[in-house]
Amino acid sequence: MALGAMLRREVLPEHTAAYARGVEDLGFDELWVVEDCFYAGGIAAGAVALAATERISVGLGVLPAVMRNPATTALEIAALARMFPGRVRPGIGHGVTSWMHQIGAFPSSQLAALQETTSAVRALLRGERVTVDGRHVHLDDVVLEFPPPVVPPVATGVRGPRSLRVSGRVADGTVLTELSVPAYVRWARERIDEGRAEAGRTDAHHVTVYAYAAPDRDAVRPLVADGVRSGGSSGQWGALTDELSALEDAAELPDAWLDELTISGDSARRSFDALRDAGADSVVLIPAAEDPVAALDQLAALRSTLT
Repeated sequence: MALGAMLRREVLPEHTAAYARGVEDLGFDELWVVEDCFYAGGIAAGAVALAATERISVGLGVLPAVMRNPATTALEIAALARMFPGRVRPGIGHGVTSWMHQIGAFPSSQLAALQETTSAVRALLRGERVTVDGRHVHLDDVVLEFPPPVVPPVATGVRGPRSLRVSGRVADGTVLTELSVPAYVRWARERIDEGRAEAGRTDAHHVTVYAYAAPDRDAVRPLVADGVRSGGSSGQWGALTDELSALEDAAELPDAWLDELTISGDSARRSFDALRDAGADSVVLIPAAEDPVAALDQLAALRSTLT
C-alpha cells in the first residue's frame, strides 16, 4: 500500500515547494494538494510541487467538476502529464455544495456533472475527439493538440452510494475523505464494484483514503471535533455514526474511536493496517500541524512507525 502526505490547505502557497521537497525527502510515495474555496488553486499548487520534486507522485485532490470547463481541466492536466509523465494523479469531485452555490456554479444534477465531466476529461486525455451534448457538459469536436503519452489515471473524490457507483463506472480511482473508518472503506469498495460491474470494467481501480494523523493522539482531537460537527455521510463512520452524531463535545472522543477515525498515537500502525485490509491502495496522512515545518516533523515520526 502506498503512503502519502497531504499539503494542508492552510499552508501558504509560497511554502509549497519546500514542503513538497520535504515530503519527498522523507520517502513518501505521494503528495496530495487540496483545492478548497477559497485557498490556493489545486492545479497551480500541483505544478509547483511537481517542479520542486523528482520522484514523488502528486495528487490533485480534488478539482470541483463544475469549477472549470472539462476542456480546460483536460488541458491543464495534459500539460502537467507531459511535463511530469507518470507522476500526476488528478481527482475530480462534486465540490462543496455551499461553495458551488457561492460562485454560481451549482449544477442541475451533481451526478450528471460529475459523470459527464470525468468521462470527457478521461477521453480527451486519451487523445480522443470528443463531442457530447449532456445535461452539464457540451463539447463540439474537441481534441487536445498535445495529449499526454502517459495518460494519468483520473479519480473521483466522492462519498455517497450513487456517487461511488458513478466512480466505479467512469473513473480510474476513488478518493475517500478523512474520517473514513475501515468499515466504510470496505462498504465504499462494494459500491464502486457495483458501478464497475454495470460498466463491464475489469481494469484496476485505485482507492485513496485521507486520514488525520499525528504521533500524539491529542493533536488530532480538534480536527476530529471539527469533522464531527460538519457531519459524515452514507455510513462513513460505520457503527460509530449514531454515537458521533449525538456527541455534544467531540473533543472528548474515546481513544478507541480515535483508533477508527485517525492514524495516531500508539495505535497508528494498527489503524493504518486496518485501512489497508479494508481495501485502501493508498493512505494519505493529513498532519495535525498547520505549520509546514511542524507538519513535516509529524510526518517523519509517523513514517518511521508505519514503514
